[in-house]
Amino acid sequence: MSSEEIMEISLLEQTLQILSDCSDLTNQHFPLHQVDLVYFNYLVRSESLRNDILNLLNQPEVTMVAILSKSSFKQKLQANEIVHDILNGSIAIFYNHKAYLYEAYAPESRSIESSETESVISGPMDSFTESLSTNLSLIRRRIKDPSLKVLSFTIGSKTGTSLNLLYLEGVADSSHVQQLSEMIKKLDIPVINETNILVQYLSPSKYSVAPQILTSVRPDLIINKLASGKIVGLLDGSQAAFSTPTSFVEFFMSPDDYYQPWAVASAVRILRLIALFITLSFTAFYVSLVTYHYEMIPPSLLLNLMESRSRVPFSPLIEAIFMEMTIELLREAGARLPTKIGTTIGTVGGIVIGQAAVQAGVTSNILIISVAISAIASFAIPSYIMSASIRLMRFGIILLAGLFGNFGLAFGLGWLVVQLSSLHMFGLSYMAPFAPSQPSRWLDLVIRAPIHLVAKLKKPSHHPDK
Repeated sequence: MSSEEIMEISLLEQTLQILSDCSDLTNQHFPLHQVDLVYFNYLVRSESLRNDILNLLNQPEVTMVAILSKSSFKQKLQANEIVHDILNGSIAIFYNHKAYLYEAYAPESRSIESSETESVISGPMDSFTESLSTNLSLIRRRIKDPSLKVLSFTIGSKTGTSLNLLYLEGVADSSHVQQLSEMIKKLDIPVINETNILVQYLSPSKYSVAPQILTSVRPDLIINKLASGKIVGLLDGSQAAFSTPTSFVEFFMSPDDYYQPWAVASAVRILRLIALFITLSFTAFYVSLVTYHYEMIPPSLLLNLMESRSRVPFSPLIEAIFMEMTIELLREAGARLPTKIGTTIGTVGGIVIGQAAVQAGVTSNILIISVAISAIASFAIPSYIMSASIRLMRFGIILLAGLFGNFGLAFGLGWLVVQLSSLHMFGLSYMAPFAPSQPSRWLDLVIRAPIHLVAKLKKPSHHPDK
């Protein structure tokens, strides 16, 4: 046996050795043509395997030279390359001491369904899935333009996860695309399997409470972001897509705003911003008034408040923190339980605990109202991640209000604005169009102007804060 034959035979042995103890690996030998197939059955398309390979191998009159001469078969010379392709859904064909790879990647994936995390009032009901090819098709079906570019990356030294960056050439800022590509290439992480983990690595400020990159499972929202000059990322195995650069006010926008009359959509957007202020400050304002500023309470309301608090043994601060934590516990319990049980637990638990707490003298009924209004206001924020961040910020503002009164409340809100204004992505301000002020962009970000004006405003603004 020649040295060349030994080397080529060892190529198959090396491949099987690297993939040893993998009981799910399929290794088939066909003595008719002296061919070995190595692949993972659940990663390959069964029709391609059967029609393009197995059926041909079972026909004596068909030669391997004719089969392998097709352009779909690529020769590989290194065992590590062969193993990499097998793990990515290719079929390895070992013949005549050589290795050829046939790409047939088609893992099982769920069908396209409506989103359970981002409700749809009107508009398309479909949402992304965990299949990268399916998600790309949902976008390509909506944007039939050659200017839609796709850049491919592989991240995660252990997972080897595929990541695609999408942008509209001539609309998105090319320098932003280059900067984001460099950030992704520099990532050195072993495991990455979810978009919401990836955006934490890409966020410019790693310690900020507020999310700095928008994620969504709705294709129509992602299409709007692409048309606005944003860069979109799709990660294989994750349902969510991300969009960057992102401003704070974008987390309070919903695709449904564009499917409604402009007056209704504008009113809803303004209502969401009011809900933001309510959920941040309503309970904190109650604590501040009851603790330090009784003179600001109307006399008729003050009598009811004093009567309600007459049996409460705790300070307003402890009382408020206790009730806010109870609401958060109910919210978390409802989210982790099955949908029907979770809804029942949240509703019944809130009513029973609230009524029992008032009757037991643990809290006042007015605080129950304040906490309930704050919780309801947080539900008006379309982004779940932003809503959770706002609720966490609320605890800090309540603590400052309980310690320093209205001064602490004003200081907490002011510090929050300063901290958010200091965030930047690609040199763009996180608080745009408020800081720096850009009144022209308010027509699409703060309110939703008539659709013909919005279409004129849908132009890229590469450096709005310069």
